[in-house]
Amino acid sequence: MLLTAVSVVALVLVLVCAVVRPFRWPEAVFAVPLAGVVVGAGALSVADVGDEVARLGPVVGFLAAVLVLAKLCADEGLFHACGTWMARWAHRRPRRLLGAVFGLASLITAALSLDATVVLLTPVVFATAARMGARPKPHVYASAHLSNTASLLLPVSNLTNLLAFAATGLTFTRFALLMFLPWVVAIGVEYLVFRRFFARDLDAPATPVAPEEPVEVPLFALVTVGATLAGFALASGLGIDPAWAAAAGAAVLAVRALARRRTTPLALLRAADPLFLAFVLALGVVVRAVVDNGLGDALDGLLPDGTALPALLATAAVAALLANLINNLPAVLALVPLAAPSGPGAVLAVLLGVNIGPNLTYAGSLATLLWRRIAHRHDHEVELREFTLLGLLTVPGALLAATVALWLSLRVIGT
Repeated sequence: MLLTAVSVVALVLVLVCAVVRPFRWPEAVFAVPLAGVVVGAGALSVADVGDEVARLGPVVGFLAAVLVLAKLCADEGLFHACGTWMARWAHRRPRRLLGAVFGLASLITAALSLDATVVLLTPVVFATAARMGARPKPHVYASAHLSNTASLLLPVSNLTNLLAFAATGLTFTRFALLMFLPWVVAIGVEYLVFRRFFARDLDAPATPVAPEEPVEVPLFALVTVGATLAGFALASGLGIDPAWAAAAGAAVLAVRALARRRTTPLALLRAADPLFLAFVLALGVVVRAVVDNGLGDALDGLLPDGTALPALLATAAVAALLANLINNLPAVLALVPLAAPSGPGAVLAVLLGVNIGPNLTYAGSLATLLWRRIAHRHDHEVELREFTLLGLLTVPGALLAATVALWLSLRVIGT
């Protein structure tokens, strides 16, 4: 009982510090010592810590490579080009701008992970709306929601997907095929709700404050990203960890940037965000302690067996609820080992819950918390009531529709 209490308190403290960030210190400053406390108290053995770090090591390496890749793409002008294209496509019509944001945010989230959408695309959306003279709220909220919902498509789109990918036993291509229909359906539900929910903002006239800029396509960055995505599929088919493909893509852009003196080794290290990587490892250790000391048994009774539609719906709902209670990263770490015996479909249902569900509350995912900080930096007030109401209108419908779509994909494509 004591070990359970120590583990739970440590997890709560890790999550609270990640949300509040006292003194603006990085999450790892609190998470790493708390992981040490859990191990020191005997809630987790040193051998189990080694196993957990070994399991998460490739995931963390992949995350570092993708963070560097996304930052170098931004330095090449990819995100600025996206903003210019959105403004030109919208042509002073906010509703068309919303469609452009949905399209680009979905693709960027899928290809470069949700962190790229939150950190790099959100400021571009603010700037594009300002140049158009449009109200930014619908478009900025779209980048937040799509950083979660649109991360369903590929194993590389979200850290939750990476953590669960090995447990699915699927290849990169099969994962994408099974998640394609749920991805499209969930984004479609979000788009329909957004058009209705923000109708007043979208119907307000836009008064441009700056002329349209010519679109300069960063061809080298686009080709590198495309080749990296192809490398993910090829590596998976050959049994090679996708982290190597991500590292290769990041290395190509890094060598080019270093040769042109557009970056430095220190800047590349910062882009990899070592402290956040340490936070992910420490969080994994703490969650493992919580699961081994009681949470696993409690959750095991909640998850149904099999991949029939009612079972998939229940699994997705439990995952969404847990993501909003303890954040989606701990939720996926806790649920995936329990869902895996039921097959890949059950693990994918967990991913639907932990990726769509966090749009319901601020604390559902670290991406949403980061998005809120970026919005505040742009003097944009995020109202809790409005955010929650929008989540209540989008999450249940998107989760239901995506789960039904997953069930159909499993029946048609198979695992």
